[in-house]
Amino acid sequence: MTHEPRPATPVGRMVGATACTTACALAGALLISLSAAAATLGPLVGEGDAPAPPWLFAGLPQQSLPRTQYRIAPVDAGRALRIEANGSYGNLVHAMPAGSSGRRLAWRWRLDQPNALADLRRKPGDDSAVKVCLLFDHALSAVPFIERQLLRLARSSTPEPLPAATVCYVWDVRLAGGDAVDNAYSRRVRYLVLRGAEAPLRQWATEQRDVAADFLRLFGDETTVVPPLLAVAVAGDADNTKARSLAWVDALTLD
Repeated sequence: MTHEPRPATPVGRMVGATACTTACALAGALLISLSAAAATLGPLVGEGDAPAPPWLFAGLPQQSLPRTQYRIAPVDAGRALRIEANGSYGNLVHAMPAGSSGRRLAWRWRLDQPNALADLRRKPGDDSAVKVCLLFDHALSAVPFIERQLLRLARSSTPEPLPAATVCYVWDVRLAGGDAVDNAYSRRVRYLVLRGAEAPLRQWATEQRDVAADFLRLFGDETTVVPPLLAVAVAGDADNTKARSLAWVDALTLD
C-alpha cells in the first residue's frame, strides 16, 4: 500500500518563498526539532513503501503546494528511495541528537529525469531533482552581520532551531561537477555539485564525502571549526519551475 506523505511536523520544515518576508531571505533552511532525533543515521529503506522511521516528510507550514513524493520502490534488482517532484516541494529529514558529528557521508544515487528548467544560480530556477544535505549547528557569531540579523529575526518567529549553515550535495545537469554555488535566496545554504551535465542518466553513481573538508570548503570564509550536525536531509523539488523530475537515492550512511 502506498502511503501519503505525512504533513509537516516539528521534525522539520523548510522556510520558503510562501513564508514571512524575513524567512524568504532564508529559503532552503530547515527547521529541526531535536526531540525526534535518533542516535545514528537510520536506513532509508525499511519493510514498507514509506521511508523507514525516523525519516520524516517535512514541508512548508500550511503548505498548499503539491508535495514531492518519497517512497520506497523496486529499481533494478533491489529497492531504493524514489524521489518524484512535479511542481512540488518537501523534504525527507532525519534529525540527529545534539553534538552529533560524522567524518564520512556515503550513498548512491541516480537521475532518471532531470529538471531541464532548473538553474540553482537564479531564484526562479532554484529547484533540484535530487540533493543530499547536512544541517550544521553553526555558531551565530560566525555569520556575517546582516545575515545574522535576518537569522535572528527568523529564529524569533519559531520555537525550533534554524540552522545557520547547510551543505547540500546536488546532481545538476546545468552546472559542472565540482561547482560550488550559494543558494539563490540565502548564503546559509550552499550547494556542491557532485554530478553535472557530463554525468550519464539512469545509471547509479556512488559518492563518498569527507564531511569536514566539504563544510570548510563551502563555509571556510566564516569559520575554521566544523560544527555539530543537526540533521541529514534528502530532497527533490520543482516548486519554482513547475517542472517534473525523477531520481533515486540508496545506501545512505554517515560514519
